[in-house]
Amino acid sequence: MNNLELINKYENELKEIFDKIDKQALINSKKVIDAFHKYKFSESDLKGTNGYGYNDSGRDKLDNIFAYIFGAQSALVRNQFISGSHAITIALQALLRPNDTLLSISGTPYDTLHEVIGIIENKSSLISYGIKYKEVDLLNNDFDYDKIKEELNSNIKVIHIQRSRGYSLRDSINITKLKKVISFIKSINKDAIIFVDNCYCEFVEDYSPIEVGADIIVGSLIKNLGAGIATNGAYIAGREELVNLCADRLSVPGEGRDVGPSFDANRMFALGLFFAPSVVASALKVSILTSKVLENLGIQTSPKYDEDRCDIVELIYFNDETQLTKYATNIQASGAIDAHIVPIASDMPGYEHKIIMASPSFTQGSSIELSCDGPIKEPYVLFQQGSLTYEYGKLALINYLNKINE
Repeated sequence: MNNLELINKYENELKEIFDKIDKQALINSKKVIDAFHKYKFSESDLKGTNGYGYNDSGRDKLDNIFAYIFGAQSALVRNQFISGSHAITIALQALLRPNDTLLSISGTPYDTLHEVIGIIENKSSLISYGIKYKEVDLLNNDFDYDKIKEELNSNIKVIHIQRSRGYSLRDSINITKLKKVISFIKSINKDAIIFVDNCYCEFVEDYSPIEVGADIIVGSLIKNLGAGIATNGAYIAGREELVNLCADRLSVPGEGRDVGPSFDANRMFALGLFFAPSVVASALKVSILTSKVLENLGIQTSPKYDEDRCDIVELIYFNDETQLTKYATNIQASGAIDAHIVPIASDMPGYEHKIIMASPSFTQGSSIELSCDGPIKEPYVLFQQGSLTYEYGKLALINYLNKINE
């Protein structure tokens, strides 16, 4: 049996799981098209503004469309956000004041937030402005309710939850666990603002964090909802008064969401969102097929191919740096852009360890496109995500099998 036949065999064994993903994609597609219809998005809305960005109907309608999709009162969708981490930073700076306390209940946040918060000292961090920070680790891949309850007895302003793993090895947080902990928190401290980092999770499950009680969520548009079409940007969605605070912090107090030129962003955000349900489905199928194939090679993955998922990230464990690098090199060689370049681990801003990154992507750093990355440290783990189409992800797996058998 050749490698294509072998992968086709595994693919056939995954038919029931793939059918479930297709049904979810149809539900999400209807949600998207209903939102475009509700707000009467027009061809003229695709054209952006420059200068101050006054009277930008497309930008304003996209805010409403994103809010509708998440079940939120309001949303802020902007190309002025450099990244998801930037949008998180803006939101935290908008919501917190000196002497307020930020509590993370999903452990230490992602590396790029360490200097934002002040976990690693920085003169522009939240801590440097007199904001306090505490964290509670997860317990057996779930929230530590006893310790959370202890912390809620103090003056907590914002509670931070990161759904996806980042570079940790814990499980990502599904919507069921999120709903339970939010209900628990609100029963003790109804005034605490529940802040959810929703990166990598959009359109994977039936509900958004807002629909199970979160107050505000943030995500990047070079991940799920940009579908490889958005070349930058991020969103913030949630309670209107909180989103308005974020808009003031991003632009100018008093002008907020009414300014900010969209340039060509309206078209790419609208088109990206339109394709997002299908692209997220492709990314999920590639992750599941990858897990199935690699597990049969004796390579540990997480989640397992038959486990429920709440994001598009697949962890792949290797015995050493050499094996990890070989896999990353194959991902790089299987893409369309810079396929001839061999990825090398190097220092990156915001990270403690050297990072290897295979990203043969049309947009720099896009992780809805097939890519993988990870820190060079034990255990040697790559974090794979994306694939704009299922077929390109399948080809990458065929290439890998061909190379390891050489």
